[in-house]
Amino acid sequence: MNKDVIITLNDISVAFDGETVLNHLNLDIRDGEFVTILGPSGCGKTTTLRIIAGFQEPDSGDVLFGTKVMNGVPAHNRPVNTIFQRYALFPHLNVYDNVAFGLRVRKVKEDQIKEKVEEMLRLVDLKGFNRRSIDSLSGGQQQRVAIARALAVDPQVLLLDEPLGALDLKLRKDMQKELKDIQQRLGITFIYVTHDQEEALSMSDKVVVMDKGEIQQIGTPTDIYNEPSNAFVADFIGESNILDGIMLEDYKVRFSGRVFDCVDKGFEPNEPVDVVIRPEDVDVCPVNEGMLTGTVTSVTFKGVHYEIIVDIRGFKWMIQSTDIQYEGERIGIHIKPDEIHIMKKSCYSGLYGDYSSFSDEMDYIDDPDVDISDINDITELSDE
Repeated sequence: MNKDVIITLNDISVAFDGETVLNHLNLDIRDGEFVTILGPSGCGKTTTLRIIAGFQEPDSGDVLFGTKVMNGVPAHNRPVNTIFQRYALFPHLNVYDNVAFGLRVRKVKEDQIKEKVEEMLRLVDLKGFNRRSIDSLSGGQQQRVAIARALAVDPQVLLLDEPLGALDLKLRKDMQKELKDIQQRLGITFIYVTHDQEEALSMSDKVVVMDKGEIQQIGTPTDIYNEPSNAFVADFIGESNILDGIMLEDYKVRFSGRVFDCVDKGFEPNEPVDVVIRPEDVDVCPVNEGMLTGTVTSVTFKGVHYEIIVDIRGFKWMIQSTDIQYEGERIGIHIKPDEIHIMKKSCYSGLYGDYSSFSDEMDYIDDPDVDISDINDITELSDE
């Protein structure tokens, strides 16, 4: 059963210095959802969060909480609280006083504050940390204090702006699970901003994928991954081979020089389309059994699988397989009909999906949290 819509963004537009940041954005958020707003740097996701929080006013459009228009209502009068990447804890206050801060601002009685602080510290697994100084805590413990402080005032909605960005990888993964557990236990709405696809897929009830100030797709993590709406979403959420194709008729598509059975329909006869095939959905087989054949150009061991780049008719495919292949080897590939996903052409067509210039180093450069000066083993980057 659908839950009530508690926040509506209605035709929101924002521009900074004449540059559009949000372009007629519309979004409904329901009670009790874990919603992740996902996208690259500069896509407008943090601005969207700030508009919900009341830190930023839209140039046009309305923000509604339930049926009440909130435009012009300051942040402290909205039933939300925000956790930032830097946590914004008070270093001169201990753990107890940090968590109690918002309650004291609201002039809650001290006996009630004590009860609430103890409850929140138990919730975030920091029981007994009351008198610890903030400087003595690890990054993960500080993040838990920030969560406890934000939740202590019983917000209807908790806004989280990349709160795990400062943590190391293992702690980040642990905190992903803990945040989801906390949200499910409390049953309140979480709106989470990140550029990390894995966080979005592992934590969310609903994912909102943004680019260039516009929503590209809204759906469950499974829907977003399995049925991307365009080439941007397909490329941004995981890895994808995205090829030019022609939809000949219902359930028949031509790409890479041959005709394949697929499960899509509803396109015009001979309509140009984008064809999406995930690397893990490609089966390697002997050349004489392959639907397509190609030459292996690189192999990278990833622990669970090998990441194999294969040149097929001049297009570099990525394949993920538990079976090792070798550079220079000729291989065949087999693709099942339900592993072929058809998308309409868009402004993103032709921009993604060929791994001609793929390298692990480029992943580091694209990560805003990585200082390129610290990557000492990169001496040269060049396209093949």
